[in-house]
Amino acid sequence: MPYRAPHRRGVTPQGRGRFPGFDVLDSVDDWDDVTAGVVLGRLAHPADLAFFTSHEVSVAAPLLDLILAQDEEPRVPVLELLDARLAIGETDGWHYDDLPEDAQAWRHTLAWLEEDAAEHFDGASFAELDASRQAALVNDVQAHSSAGEQWHGVSAERIWSLWTRYACTAFYSHPWAWNEIGFPGPAYPRGYVNLGVGGRDHWEVADAVDRRPTPFVERVEAARREHSALLEGHSPDGAGQ
Repeated sequence: MPYRAPHRRGVTPQGRGRFPGFDVLDSVDDWDDVTAGVVLGRLAHPADLAFFTSHEVSVAAPLLDLILAQDEEPRVPVLELLDARLAIGETDGWHYDDLPEDAQAWRHTLAWLEEDAAEHFDGASFAELDASRQAALVNDVQAHSSAGEQWHGVSAERIWSLWTRYACTAFYSHPWAWNEIGFPGPAYPRGYVNLGVGGRDHWEVADAVDRRPTPFVERVEAARREHSALLEGHSPDGAGQ
């Protein structure tokens, strides 16, 4: 097992784990060499991006943080993981016929998000906006998606699918996300024994929170109201832009 400093054990995104003491990397010696290499490779990423331009990064980085609610460190390096996929043309093997191939679709949609920022907020770039105004623009795309409407002449549902599909794939490929949800990692070659609801193998840890999370729908609706006010030119406290 590669050396990890004590403060890097059991890392979860934003330190929000619900499985105290659990670290999926404690099982690395149980995995075959190829599997271990793939998983450990996700802990390191290149310093320089290969696909996104610096300007696209200024839009993509906050967009991905908003979609995944990554608002502080430590963050799963979703942008870097996504960039690596697009740089080598690693897609899902298909794309919507009313969108260009995924790499170009990412470039187009980031540019459209930048256009919306300028239109709604006096020529500002997306990166210049605070998080609430960025969220308002992203929420607007989601609202169009839910309503079956178009955004910049293209199905918003397709665009929302593109963004969330790539974001979630990158996020949940990372060991830190596995720590957050208590996922013990690849089953091969070790396998699982205690299957079924409530069954745990000895390397698994019980959820420390024995209740359902705060109902998500209530938070979504509150956010929608706030974001609608922002897009109409009003701040949540009643002040203008």
